[in-house]
Parts: sequence; C-alpha cells; structure tokens
Amino acid sequence: MKQLSVLFVIAIFFISGPSFAGDKMFRIGVTQIVSHEALNADQRGFEAALASSGFKEGVQVTYERRNAEGDMAKAKAIAKEFIKTDVDLIHSIATLTTQAVVNNVKDIPVVFSSVTDPVSAGIVPKNSSPGEKTGTNVTGVSDMWPVALQLETYTKFVPAIKKWGTIYNPAEPNSVIHIKMIRDSVRKLGLELIEATVANRGEVAKAVSSLVGKVQAITITSDNTTIAEFETIVKACNENKIALFAGDVDSVARGAVAAYGLDYYLVGYSAGKKAALILKGVKPGKIAWGPVEKFSLVINTKAATTQGVVIPPNLLKMADKVIK
Repeated sequence: MKQLSVLFVIAIFFISGPSFAGDKMFRIGVTQIVSHEALNADQRGFEAALASSGFKEGVQVTYERRNAEGDMAKAKAIAKEFIKTDVDLIHSIATLTTQAVVNNVKDIPVVFSSVTDPVSAGIVPKNSSPGEKTGTNVTGVSDMWPVALQLETYTKFVPAIKKWGTIYNPAEPNSVIHIKMIRDSVRKLGLELIEATVANRGEVAKAVSSLVGKVQAITITSDNTTIAEFETIVKACNENKIALFAGDVDSVARGAVAAYGLDYYLVGYSAGKKAALILKGVKPGKIAWGPVEKFSLVINTKAATTQGVVIPPNLLKMADKVIK
C-alpha cells in the first residue's frame, strides 16, 4: 500500500511538475525606437493579443522591454543583447529598431510592427508583397498610412488654408516615404508645403517655431522623433492658432484637431496574433506579413476651438470618435 502511494505521488509530480512541456515560460524581447503613445499602444495591443491566445505575462511569457531612445547604435546593442540572452522571440517596434534586429538576428523569430514599408527597408525580401510569406525568420505588420486620403480629409476642415507645414527626421526611413507621398498629394491639391527637419527630439521646438508665421496648418507624419515631442508642437499651434493634424489616432487626444488613420493598439494586436502562432510552433517564414487596413476618423473639438478651427457638421457626423 505504501509503495502504491509513493508511485502515485511520483506520477503526480511528473504530470504537474515543471518538466511538463505546457509549463514552458517563453521569453520575449521587445525593442522600441522611442516612447510615445502610438508605439506604447502598439506594445499594449501585442501583449493583449498574446494574453487572449493563452500567453499571459508571468504565467506563460515574460517580456524583456528595451527602448533605443532614438539611438540607432543603442538599437543595435539591444538586438545583440537579445541574441546573447537567447530570447524565444523578438517584437521589434518601428523601422529603425527592426532594421537593427533583422541585420543581426538570423535564428530567433522576429515579429515587427509599426513599419511603414518593410520591403524598401530591407526587412522582408524585395520580391515579397503584403499578404505573402517571407520564408525567413521574420514576419509582422506594416502601418502604411493612406496619405493622399488623409490630406484630402484635412483640407475639408480648413478649406481656405493653402500653406501647410510638416516636421520630420530624414534619418527615419518611414518618414521619408511619407514625406514623398505628402509632397505628391500637396501638389495635386494645389497647396504649398513648407518642411522643417530635425535630427533629434531636442530640435522639435526650434523646428515648429520656424514654421510659425509661415503656415496656417501643420500635418505630422509617422515620424517617431517628432511624435515623441508632440506636446511641444501642440503648444506652439495652440498659441499661434495653427491647425494641427496627425496621422495616428492616438495623437488626437494629445492635441491634434483630427486624424484619419490607424489605431496602433490594433497594429500591435495583429502582430501579437502572429507571435502567438509562432509560440505554438508555426515558423515565422510561413506566416504572411501585411498591413492593418482599418482606418478611423477621430476629432478633438476642444483642440479645434483652441486652434481656431470651425469643424463642418458633416465631418462631425462622419467621425468614428469625437473627443470633447
């Protein structure tokens, strides 16, 4: 009888103990180019998707979160750190951090998000199209904006304004792509675009000051350097009655009049679903990469009043969300 009891206890140990395959704790390395609301929402969505797929933090997964703070050298160091510590998967947020990862990491699964053009950035194969599998250790979600449609929408808020401004960091590949699209759209709409460039967050205040008196409206691209200092731009626009428009909906609550764009929580959520497949055993190269195609119009009536914008009633009716 005693021998049976001992065998029973041993059996229970092997069934419920730490050696059981279902108890594996996955380690996920997170590398983010800077901290701002859109990219933070991306990571929240990523973690929520994993949790909904059965990978809860502290139970099935742990996160090693890193921030490159806009420094490419630091982004490379983070990528090498993840190689050294042998994480199970890497979530890379934004173009520069993803480039740092894919250029250094070859054996660890990588899921990118908030990357505007993964093909031109060299993140996925040159012959790869959205909706296709990469055949590599990389998959993910792009955040290409509908730039032409955005500007067409914004001009309806302020039809009399012809001089527009923008601020961006030319070292960010995603920003360069969007700026080219903005130039084309501005030309087709018969508007004038005045550009101000920055190399780091500390230059944003000077850049927005340089636009005061020259433009009546400002639109911001998916530029992480600039968005990280969005409140600085909002302050200048509020003080000088300049209409401010964003491309990501998270920036509307921060003080933009409106944005017709992406919810970055959903960008991260989509990436998280791909990560869950990988943790369940699917090779990343067999999971198609692609864009998030759901866009929303979000309006901030308080910001509009402060910046001297009278919102047409038809646009308020069209809005998916109105912040008062």
